[in-house]
Amino acid sequence: MIAEIHTGSCLCGAVRLQTTGPRAAVVFCHCSQCRKQTGLHYAATDVDLEQLQLEGEEHVRWYRSSDSARRGFCSNCGSALFWQSDGADYISIMAGAFDMPADLKPGCHIYCTDKADFYALTDDLPKFDGNRS
Repeated sequence: MIAEIHTGSCLCGAVRLQTTGPRAAVVFCHCSQCRKQTGLHYAATDVDLEQLQLEGEEHVRWYRSSDSARRGFCSNCGSALFWQSDGADYISIMAGAFDMPADLKPGCHIYCTDKADFYALTDDLPKFDGNRS
């Protein structure tokens, strides 16, 4: 069986990533923190930590965005790359960081009650007021 391998990077290429194995469906997070960091919303997929390899990890900086999670970005170009909950055995990787074809599937929208007022959610994906749980 051939392992599922996907590659990606930040905008400047200082941080390169490779994942092996399956990735979760893309979650679109509309919370105010994601909006303020990216200008719109996060679109991210979850990957088991053991399935992630990084090159240029010295360029990843972490911002403690809450008392239970942190956000990783490239210190050279500022690209948002990761979101990680404390103690989790997975990491959320921004869907846009993957090289094309990304072969990702959309999953759901979360924190919809916190979304910005300048766009509408018009697709048929499940929508949650908060997190999925």
